[in-house]
Amino acid sequence: LNYMGFTSRKLRRLDAALGYYREALRLDPNHLGATEYLGELYVETNRMDEARAMLARLEKACFLSCEEYNSLEAMIERSSKGL
Repeated sequence: LNYMGFTSRKLRRLDAALGYYREALRLDPNHLGATEYLGELYVETNRMDEARAMLARLEKACFLSCEEYNSLEAMIERSSKGL
């Protein structure tokens, strides 16, 4: 489901991507990849509060640090700077 969401998002089928990510997280609420990618979808659709909520979930799930957290954090920072 995570990869179906990723592929759909890259093809700009955002509603489908959202559905895949949500289903992936319903089945595994701690799935790091789906949490990161859903956050990225939120950044891409200018839903920054929701993107930050996904970042907070990753912060709890990763404990110290993980690639998914770092990637989403960087994307949020770039977006907030207009890059």
